[in-house]
Amino acid sequence: MALYNETVQVLSNEKVGPRLYLLTVASPRIASDLEPGQFVHMKVPRMEAHILRRPFSVYACDRERGTLDILYQVVGFGTDHMTSLLPGEECELIGPVGAVWNPPLQGRCLLVGGGVGAAPLFMLCEKLVASEAAVDVVLGAQTNDALVCRSRYAQLLGEEPRCATDDGSYGRAGFCTSLVEEALEEAGAAGAQYDYVAVCGPEPLMKIVADIAFKYDVRCEVSMEKRMACGIGACLSCVVDTTEGKKRACVDGPVFDARKAVW
Repeated sequence: MALYNETVQVLSNEKVGPRLYLLTVASPRIASDLEPGQFVHMKVPRMEAHILRRPFSVYACDRERGTLDILYQVVGFGTDHMTSLLPGEECELIGPVGAVWNPPLQGRCLLVGGGVGAAPLFMLCEKLVASEAAVDVVLGAQTNDALVCRSRYAQLLGEEPRCATDDGSYGRAGFCTSLVEEALEEAGAAGAQYDYVAVCGPEPLMKIVADIAFKYDVRCEVSMEKRMACGIGACLSCVVDTTEGKKRACVDGPVFDARKAVW
């Protein structure tokens, strides 16, 4: 698969939730090849003193329009600076980078997104729906306002995803892991066990979901987020410990078999 270094144009950059922004860029070359689970490495404009690019998962991709949607959370200087990007500005992206999700396209799948981890799963959900797989979605966030992906998932699925919020402002009060266990238990009791679980979010959440999937003997994949320097596998700054030794999150991942992850 080709790897492009593409100059892209900002189309929009809007606040969509607490410290959450949706950036849309015109990136026809990367959009033409991008697959669910892959990401882009961005050189943020007007940050000449900060030479390292920043990795971002892709929320949605429109191949016909040649656009990418990137949902990002403001957590530091770089992402705070990104909120000032205006339509018409240009930035550089390297992509598509990384390994893809590997679901059974005709199986029963459960997707679990915690916080902004809901975004890297959306393209996978689109692929599964298009293949007519049975797919369910569990989303978790701190508050209702932070469930910014919920409406897009609901539109795609034709029904509301199962949701939980830490403060109980929407869906079940507490962590979404209880919904995951409930879904797997119900499926087993009904004789329609899930074939696959995909999870993205904070590492503690992914570990808990992976343990639950293991308990029910369901294959699980996780998307590991690590700090990166080069983003192309050369610098070894994003190492992930696995049962097969040290792997690079940027090119060997970010998607890994949960049973091989060393938490």
